[in-house]
Amino acid sequence: MEPFIAGKEQLCPSPSSHPEEYRVIMRTSHILLLCILGAALLDSVICSNEIGPEDCCFKFYPRRLNKNLITSYYMTDYRCPKTGTILVTQKSRHICVDPNLSWVEGIIKMVDERFM
Repeated sequence: MEPFIAGKEQLCPSPSSHPEEYRVIMRTSHILLLCILGAALLDSVICSNEIGPEDCCFKFYPRRLNKNLITSYYMTDYRCPKTGTILVTQKSRHICVDPNLSWVEGIIKMVDERFM
């Protein structure tokens, strides 16, 4: 015979003593677990679909580029941690450069004049 422990039956009824109550508790706990799992999955889907900048520069290309190889450029989004210029080469490579460098300003000016 099992020793009496005060409050044991209210906290965790054994399956043999109250089978219907045990099933209700287990069903409720399964539903709660499924709700928590569903909320976690929904949260991860919502977070991954957040609208944000597509191209950001985290490092700048350290060397000077030949301006004749550059076909176009665009600036990074204002939400990026660093303001950068992305130069597009003839081979469609996108290269992040510091927009404050004089040679980058020269390439930007040349590309702008080419399209005017």
